[in-house]
Amino acid sequence: MAERAKVAVIGASGYTGAEVIRLLLGHPRAEIVALVAGRRAGQAIGAVFPQLAGYGLPDLIALEAIDWSGVEVAFCCLPHGTTQEVVLGLPEHIRVIDLSADFRLRDVATYAEWYGHAHRAPELQRQAVYGLVELARGEIAGARLVAVPGCYPTTCQLPLMPLIEAGAIVADDIVIDAKSGATGAGRALKEAMLFAEVAEGVHAYGIGRHRHAPEIEQGLSTAAGRPVTVSFTPHLMPINRGILASIYVRLSAGKAADDLRRILAERYSREPFVRVLDQGRAPATRHVRGSNRCEIAVFADRVAGRAIVLAALDNLVKGASGQAVQAMNVMLGFAETAGLAAAPIFP
Repeated sequence: MAERAKVAVIGASGYTGAEVIRLLLGHPRAEIVALVAGRRAGQAIGAVFPQLAGYGLPDLIALEAIDWSGVEVAFCCLPHGTTQEVVLGLPEHIRVIDLSADFRLRDVATYAEWYGHAHRAPELQRQAVYGLVELARGEIAGARLVAVPGCYPTTCQLPLMPLIEAGAIVADDIVIDAKSGATGAGRALKEAMLFAEVAEGVHAYGIGRHRHAPEIEQGLSTAAGRPVTVSFTPHLMPINRGILASIYVRLSAGKAADDLRRILAERYSREPFVRVLDQGRAPATRHVRGSNRCEIAVFADRVAGRAIVLAALDNLVKGASGQAVQAMNVMLGFAETAGLAAAPIFP
């Protein structure tokens, strides 16, 4: 790998694409050499995202116009269901970091059930590594294709997987109530995402059948060594960025909330982007906004034998583009914090 990795961003006109660009502009060892946005081909990135004007970035082009001989890493920031065929057509030397859901589910039959069509690249799915960096760093380092976890699964798996692995909670009794900002729905025009439809209200969606449920269960089942099913309901908040998950768990015999906090604090003590908060402190989306940080807290429930685990992150950074850059750093042997050291934005 060269001193500076040459990067293409495919799907540069969406929210996650723009966030990848923003983060890479501050990366000491990454150079953006191609920006792909089919409908916007020929335009300057500043015409689509004015905040990215003036940085000497290449103009947007069609996928077919890329000279792949000058690219080493591709971030795929495309809608679900569209990345599989794109990655199939990429040269073998390209390291791919996919931010869609196309390669997250290991079982292609499960993918077909939840996404409504057969997987179009099952041979690539077998090569894909699920890119939850703190829990799969070794696998990511040698991967050619990394599937960046979804924002809700990242928020839920980071606290829950170590607790299940430690036998500290009952894996069959987990209830997840999660709330996300509007950017989690992407940038495509949708009536339900109009300002008047979202502002001044909160509503649940994907009730009983959200596509992130099997992804969450895949990780928790891996941690438990057997199938695990959870109750998961997401809610849309009238904010731009952020996820807050309130997770209700039953303690294993002999365990207390303090044990859960200790397990998580020990597990993440050397992790630059995961903070386990002191007793009595609760995470908030406004305290992680714009950062690659996930904050976790544990509280004893007033119901005996139960605890409440809280986790917050920025859905566009640690929940998507930041985690993607973090995975690239691991893949290429760069400092893991490169391009990601910025503190949260407040207020």
